[in-house]
Amino acid sequence: MGGGGGGAGSRVKVVGQVERVDGRSLTYPEFVDRFMKPNLPVVLTGLTSSWRSCEDWTLAGTDGRRRPNLDFFAQNFPSPLVQVADCSSREFTDHKRLEMSMQEFIDISVRNSSTGSSNGDCEASLLYLKDWHFVKEYPDYVAYTTPTLFVDDWLNMYLDSHPMHRDPDIANHKNEINCADYRFVYMGAKGTWTPLHADVFRSYSWSANVCGRKLWLFLEPSQSHLIFDRNLRSPVYDINDDVSEKQFPDFNKAEWIECIQEQNEIIFVPSGWYHQVHNLEDTISINHNWFNAYNLHWVWNLLHEDYKVAKEYIEDIRDICDDFEGLCQRNLAANTGMNFYDFFIFITRFVLANVIELYHIREPEDAKFNSTETAHPFVYNLMQIRNVASKMISKEAFSTKNLCIISEENRSAMSDVTKILKDDSFRRLWMSLSEAYAYIGRGRRSFDQMRDLNQKGCLSVACLKSDCNVVDDITFLMLEIHGPEDLVRLIDAALRE
Repeated sequence: MGGGGGGAGSRVKVVGQVERVDGRSLTYPEFVDRFMKPNLPVVLTGLTSSWRSCEDWTLAGTDGRRRPNLDFFAQNFPSPLVQVADCSSREFTDHKRLEMSMQEFIDISVRNSSTGSSNGDCEASLLYLKDWHFVKEYPDYVAYTTPTLFVDDWLNMYLDSHPMHRDPDIANHKNEINCADYRFVYMGAKGTWTPLHADVFRSYSWSANVCGRKLWLFLEPSQSHLIFDRNLRSPVYDINDDVSEKQFPDFNKAEWIECIQEQNEIIFVPSGWYHQVHNLEDTISINHNWFNAYNLHWVWNLLHEDYKVAKEYIEDIRDICDDFEGLCQRNLAANTGMNFYDFFIFITRFVLANVIELYHIREPEDAKFNSTETAHPFVYNLMQIRNVASKMISKEAFSTKNLCIISEENRSAMSDVTKILKDDSFRRLWMSLSEAYAYIGRGRRSFDQMRDLNQKGCLSVACLKSDCNVVDDITFLMLEIHGPEDLVRLIDAALRE
């Protein structure tokens, strides 16, 4: 894969470096307290040594550094269609996207490498394979193991068992492919790059370099207004451009922090941090976007802000529109990736899963599970969801009138608690959450032993009963959830119990 690209980060004021920590030395609570909760970036070392991808996907270079093994990809992962960014061509706020087969991408990359091409038409452009849903496409090939620090991943847990959208006007085939999961593989030559952006849903992300080096430039959220235009609509596209002071009057006030990420290092990107990334060598990376209780409020805040924009854009047709709110929500889903109803169904299921886990901790057959420390994450999760749900109560989307005309698919997905609890997709989600917290709290060995003890009736790792009646106990608290107010009441009742 050939080189190209200019001097990254040369035009901005860099005031600090991202902290670097040996990931093996961090416990999960330490990672939460030092980085996740305060929303700070970090580079983590020592967490990829056992990954199959670090061997299979790379070759040793003459200088001892690893480089992409393109032949291995061509032979083993002949994806019929991958998303490729043309880093020499802008389209709105991103690079122009192309679709091609994996073989086409590799052929062009090898040709560019041998000729040194990096400019001109498509075939001589800097192409960057992005957003490849590798895990979904090749589930039997275990390229890596998600580090323990990142397994509390509600977004991918949910999408492994649920669709993002249920409204038939939104849930078309293309949408469902695009949000199949948020686990990606990226592959790009030296000089490929990603324009300035904040991550989808204002999620956390982690990015691991299987090989290669990247330069990251970060701007903390409190300064994000400085990189927007006068109307606070559009951010700067490339921080290395000659940024117009007239269009972006405060850009030069921004203070950036940077890091060079080496091969086998993982970078944790917190919520709402704008960043621009440059590949300094031919690079392959594995990337996840995710959110959980610690950044759930970031997701809701983004949805709410984007909703206001979507609503304002079509306000002039309110009086002639039979379902104005429904149109706002469809536009929000198209622009942001989910809408209020998608998000409400999402948090409802995580409330139920967390309530179930809390139930088992409070009334265990085995007293070793009954501890404040074990209960804390589930109580915290419920309290954070409650905070977000409380803000949703007054929104027009959840008025009695609008809830009466939402799609049947959305209504059935959010209302009947008994049906939800017995649904196979929810039970898979519940089991994933239970396993994730068992893995965080007790480690792989004792987790496997506990799964052997678990009986058929209940999917909680903490449950040792063959006749568990947790479903009956939850439905005793609440039978139907019609909106965020009911969800708040259910959380309050569960925490009292």
